[in-house]
Amino acid sequence: MFGVRGWVKVQSWTDPPEGILGYREWWLDGGPQGSRKAVPEEGRRHGRVVVARLQGLADREAASALRGSEIRVPRDHLPPTAPGEHYQVDLIGLEVVNREGVLLGRVDHFVEAPAHPVMVVLGDRERWLPLVRKHIDRVDLEAGRMVVDWDADF
Repeated sequence: MFGVRGWVKVQSWTDPPEGILGYREWWLDGGPQGSRKAVPEEGRRHGRVVVARLQGLADREAASALRGSEIRVPRDHLPPTAPGEHYQVDLIGLEVVNREGVLLGRVDHFVEAPAHPVMVVLGDRERWLPLVRKHIDRVDLEAGRMVVDWDADF
């Protein structure tokens, strides 16, 4: 919640963060009201977050009711990725092996760290791998596999 006129604070994972405002509709999931469509009418970056005014949200109480919601954007509204780039959601579930062919596990989720995202791989144990090009050799979505430059002992 932000201000008294129904504006909301948004933690955005787009690059740049205010890029979230470019999507004409959001789906809000996980809040007390369940899943619902939201239309951003205006917004701006405010420090590390984005603040936005949503259509039909006029006061603090309405904004507060959205607390804890997660924003989702329909897949067909996302821009295509460049060659060698992938949306994180497409990597979840991929088998991760290192250059020596050792199975490290499967991509479970991502953690947004200050420097770069970290890929959490679950296998015989939990491994946190930086999601940076120097550690990712190959991603094959069709085969469901990612090859990484990562020592199995780390």
